Amino acid sequence: MITEESIKEALTQVKYPGFSRDIVAFGLLKEVKIDGADVEVVIAIQTRDSKIPEQIFKDSQDILNKIEGIGVTRVNIDVKNPDAGVQGGGEGGTSAGKSSIPGVKKVIAVGSGKGGVGKSTVSSNLAVALAKQGYKVGLCDCDLYGPSTGQMFGTEQQPMANEKDEIIPIQAHGVKLMSMSFLVDDSSPVIVRGPLATRYTQQFLRQVEWGQLDYLILDLPPGTGDIQLTIVQSLALDGAVIVTTPQEVALIDARKAVTMFAKVNVEILGVVENMSWFECAHGEKYHIFGDGGGVREAERMKVPLLAQVPIDVHTRECADAGQPIALLDGAKSTTSAAFGELAGKLVEIVSK
Repeated sequence: MITEESIKEALTQVKYPGFSRDIVAFGLLKEVKIDGADVEVVIAIQTRDSKIPEQIFKDSQDILNKIEGIGVTRVNIDVKNPDAGVQGGGEGGTSAGKSSIPGVKKVIAVGSGKGGVGKSTVSSNLAVALAKQGYKVGLCDCDLYGPSTGQMFGTEQQPMANEKDEIIPIQAHGVKLMSMSFLVDDSSPVIVRGPLATRYTQQFLRQVEWGQLDYLILDLPPGTGDIQLTIVQSLALDGAVIVTTPQEVALIDARKAVTMFAKVNVEILGVVENMSWFECAHGEKYHIFGDGGGVREAERMKVPLLAQVPIDVHTRECADAGQPIALLDGAKSTTSAAFGELAGKLVEIVSK
């Protein structure tokens, strides 16, 4: 017998193109109509890439036609395509199918296509730099498997819950923080499968008492997997910052992150080139990871180069000590000045 549940179960075999999760898990299946043996389904997608709805249509039609005893099948794809100039859905700040976080004015994702490019360092110091400029800032560490916020901010506190059963974020250096590093000790690995990982991530965003924030920075995991897609599909983002090093191997993966954001209509606010150079005690610069790769990539993407951040020993020492280098006076630290410049440019861009 054909039932709504059996149709949903069958459509779990249809993966969102380029990702491991299926269209049902992502909540894209909006309606199932059954008339005897005939079946009609409605699938809602947000994208400007015409290949994605075409592929989902084909895969869904193929799966439904394989069900024993099924009659006429119809797959209706409802493609949401916001105007190119409207980010976050216009006046309300919420794209169709996405929702905002109460009290949070701007949500900015910091992502990269690979690990090891200093994304968490950029996220942490960006948050601190914004706080130094007088903004109310939160930082959500969405990397469940390699959380580092506790170390970066020098706190081992464990969050408490309020009377509404919401998590009260940890506060350090003027920033509200949420991270898996506050819930497990440094030696305990986080072993969770995709669906549970995305559920944890949603709890960090939706069930945390963020209060009134000007900016909530999301430190995304490396890559373009389930957690990233769940966030960008369900949350109204005001844009994304791409972090890369100048070397080509990092730029290749950064382009993958850019493609992922483009598929779900998230604007790229700009590129941060991290570890741009090392300056020795004599003032000579060494381009350890190549010269100007991030600059050229920003030009290719036609987005701003938000900052070039040098690599130095002091940045590492500050991170290990739980004192982000952005806390220092920009006049005394080139790296702190770079993060201050990044924060200023980002405020200017999103305020438009």
